Amino acid sequence: MILSGDRLQPVTCSGLLVIGDPHVGSRRPGRRKDTVWPQAVLGKLERCVAIANERGLAPVILGDLFDRPVEPDEALKNQLIRTLKGFHHRPLVNVGNHDIQHMTLTDSDTLALLGLCDVVDVVATSAPVAEFQIGTRRLGVGMTPYGQSIPTDARGSFTGVDLHTWFTHHDIAFDGGYPGAVPPFAVEGCDVLINGHIHKTQKAVLAGRTRWLNPGNINRQSVDLADHVPRAWILDAGGELEAQELPHERNVFDLTGRIVEAADGGMVAREVESAFVTLLQAESSTELKRSGDGSIVRDEIEAKFVADNTSDAVRAIVRSLLSEAVERHAES
Repeated sequence: MILSGDRLQPVTCSGLLVIGDPHVGSRRPGRRKDTVWPQAVLGKLERCVAIANERGLAPVILGDLFDRPVEPDEALKNQLIRTLKGFHHRPLVNVGNHDIQHMTLTDSDTLALLGLCDVVDVVATSAPVAEFQIGTRRLGVGMTPYGQSIPTDARGSFTGVDLHTWFTHHDIAFDGGYPGAVPPFAVEGCDVLINGHIHKTQKAVLAGRTRWLNPGNINRQSVDLADHVPRAWILDAGGELEAQELPHERNVFDLTGRIVEAADGGMVAREVESAFVTLLQAESSTELKRSGDGSIVRDEIEAKFVADNTSDAVRAIVRSLLSEAVERHAES
């Protein structure tokens, strides 16, 4: 079903299983070294099915179900459909930037086909979309797809709910932010806001009564996520998230050429966990979209190098990350 503000009937369940950005696709991410692809992500989704069905949970996918708007591999689509149909509750899916070719979901996007065939319920327009009965408490759920405005006032969206939640797929500045990112803000009437799009788990941020959460994705796409633990999350009736680690291999990236020794020959400049990395995520950077060759982002980074007197070792790593981001953007 494609939802455009239509309300689903209340669903009785034990909680929600929140699944971050699967990025299902037949094309293996550049530095992943899996011998067989995309079984890694399909296996994680199959585990999500098992968790949801064992515990009576309704699945919610935070966006970017697909890595490309049009997935050409028919066999992969069939495998994915079989997996998604395994959920006892039909998944509720937000629309991410990788799911769409244009500004909004259209018939030319693969995700629309899954919605029209009732494999999933796809939220195409920002709106309150569902209610869930979890024990004695009722949970209201709204969603905002990528590129649409997150409401600042959600009061009146539901009547008689005990917890008001909203799901988004946006550039949100959880930890210092980057150009174009929106700082968390108070959404009137909303208790919990859960965001996709940003692939690494972020610390919760409280803005007014609204607690902003970013669980992170289940599929590691790039080397800056090498230490990220793929997890799904159970949202209970009180708005708390409980982590469910998914099966994964520890070392899945080819790091050839990515480990640069520091000038003194001692420490290895390997982790660049800063605003640099966030700037380099092609799927997140509005500036990269403005310049297909990454020139705007590159100029900002080079200026920051000068201002911070950044070492040559770190500069090399960051420039390499930018080159990869531009390549991913060109292929998407």
